[in-house]
Amino acid sequence: MTNLSQAQQSVASPPPSATELQLAEASKLHALVMQSLDDDQAQEVVSIPLAGKSNIADFMVIASGRSTRQVASMAQKLAERIKQAGGSARIEGLTNADWVLIDAGDVIVHLFRPEVRSFYNLERMWAFGDAPEAPNA
Repeated sequence: MTNLSQAQQSVASPPPSATELQLAEASKLHALVMQSLDDDQAQEVVSIPLAGKSNIADFMVIASGRSTRQVASMAQKLAERIKQAGGSARIEGLTNADWVLIDAGDVIVHLFRPEVRSFYNLERMWAFGDAPEAPNA
């Protein structure tokens, strides 16, 4: 081995910054949320990256359920999966289950019935585009 290659091997890369570590943890949590919603057959799932745009979270996820029962079930299962992974989750709106908010720290999840989602149109508020149209009943 030459002296140059020994020197290259001995130079360690700098340790990741606190911001990089936090974003990595947020990305793991985001992946867990997305997988959970997929497993529970959430509809119209939209993920909005907030890192660098807002201090409230690194990701916002918006999804719909077909009924209040499905919205409530998705919220409860998601909160349980987050807790099993070592995180914490606060749930708001579970009683009516028209719009349920799950605050998991670095990821905020909004679960809606389609009619309620189109009324509040959070995607547009965050300049992400238009919310999906509510189906005509």
